[in-house]
Amino acid sequence: MKPTITLLLLTLLSLTACMTTREARVDSDYSYRGNFRHYRTYDFVTGTGLTSDSSRLGQSVREAIQQRFMAQGYRLAKKRPDMLVNFRVYQGDMNFHGFQQEDLSQWIKRNIEENDETPKEERQGYEPVRLLLAEGTLLVTLIDVKSNRAVWNGYASGVTVPEGPMGEIVLKRSVRSILDRYRIFTEEFANGTLPQSNPADSER
Repeated sequence: MKPTITLLLLTLLSLTACMTTREARVDSDYSYRGNFRHYRTYDFVTGTGLTSDSSRLGQSVREAIQQRFMAQGYRLAKKRPDMLVNFRVYQGDMNFHGFQQEDLSQWIKRNIEENDETPKEERQGYEPVRLLLAEGTLLVTLIDVKSNRAVWNGYASGVTVPEGPMGEIVLKRSVRSILDRYRIFTEEFANGTLPQSNPADSER
């Protein structure tokens, strides 16, 4: 029994060392020009692969995002949405350039959003960090339609998508973990005055 236990301990130590150097993680970063207080509606970027309507896995991701956004007061709108949502799964390891920032909710509370008129000396600097995200990464990006700029990225590494129903479960869990980093409610929802959805907004 002792040799077996010793081998098991060595294996666990080896795996721990591997995870330390290639850590699986969930994180996010954002633009200081994001107009997060005023976003109310969203739609999805269309394309090929995972973002295509013909992909069941893509549909699973969209459903998970819709469920979370609905719980935070956002409405799906096909006409003139405030945000576009894009998502993609990257296979294998991925070198990622992120930013070291305070929590988005705390930053919004400080009411220091930037725009083109913000003096250069008052603008916040970005502190870049380089990350190695291991074994597949799901990246969710929010795009401000008015400025056509990406204002928020959320990502989860260690996302290996198996075939079949288990792949849908993995992706939905990953989406929930990512959007836990985006706990921004619309003002109407927070004040209990959420307007009724207009069916025409969500027509496909």
